[in-house]
Amino acid sequence: MSTDVLNNLGNPLDALSRLVDFEQFRPTLESALFTGERKSKAGRPPFDCVLMFKVLFLQRYYGLGDHQIQYQIIDRTSFRNFLRIRDVRDVPDEKTVWNYKEMLTRGKVYDKLFNDFRASLDKMGFQFNEGRIIDASFVVAPRQRNTREENKAIKEGRGSELWNDKPHKKSHKDVDARWTEKRGEKFYGYKMHAKADQRHKMVLKYDTTSANVHDSKGYEPLLDESDEGKELYLDAGYESQEPIVERHRMKPVICEKGHRNHPLTDEQKKKNREKSKTRCLVEHVFGFMEQSMCGLIFRRVGILRARADVAMTCLVYNICRYTQIMRLTPVPIA
Repeated sequence: MSTDVLNNLGNPLDALSRLVDFEQFRPTLESALFTGERKSKAGRPPFDCVLMFKVLFLQRYYGLGDHQIQYQIIDRTSFRNFLRIRDVRDVPDEKTVWNYKEMLTRGKVYDKLFNDFRASLDKMGFQFNEGRIIDASFVVAPRQRNTREENKAIKEGRGSELWNDKPHKKSHKDVDARWTEKRGEKFYGYKMHAKADQRHKMVLKYDTTSANVHDSKGYEPLLDESDEGKELYLDAGYESQEPIVERHRMKPVICEKGHRNHPLTDEQKKKNREKSKTRCLVEHVFGFMEQSMCGLIFRRVGILRARADVAMTCLVYNICRYTQIMRLTPVPIA
């Protein structure tokens, strides 16, 4: 199928190719991945770092595993056009993809790439001077099958002492993820805390904790000097957080919560509806991640990798949100 036909059918990768310059990430990628000259000319030369980053972009955008991203690149014309790959023999295999992700994770490169794109938005004239919205969402991890004694040791923070005589088994055990329950439904994994701006619905900052950390305990690291003087919209799960928000010189706008024998009054419900008109905008952010990006699902092990996955998720979301804004805005942002 020709490129024009694919684009006419609504190929989202066409807009990404036209509107996003992925070369902006090359300096950060090269400085993190290439620390010296190759020891030998033997063997196949390494894949281009920007090409591999675009592979990871596709993988996260479509919620694919390492094996599936290799298969889909070979199978899908739109993927190969996006990557500018003409021969399927030039497609990186799943092991290469895994190794590349591990290198970026160990070097905490995803955070630097996120900051690179944020800096490019600033240069293009995007301004984030309006209110802030903070919320959290679960990142589901593969469930572990441990004994009661092993789970007890993990909860007590002694997970590193387990399975030392079985290193292969230990490499597949996640001692950082936790169980929690919300509205009668159980979750296992981690939690992503995100701060979005009110005007553009861009993610400005993010953090990752285990799933059992309450929303109201994980949001303060997201606040910084750039937020001073702005309104901060929070849902009812953040009740009683006004002193902390005010300590950061922000204006708290928090939905009120009813309690047993003390239901919300009609006036409080009316105020909550007004607050929610703005606060609900952050749900659009998580909605895109859950629907268009095939969910907040973590397929690896450990909080270090979970933080890397969350950073990549927020970066991919911001890039996609940028293309939406540029396609829908008839005049330049500035």
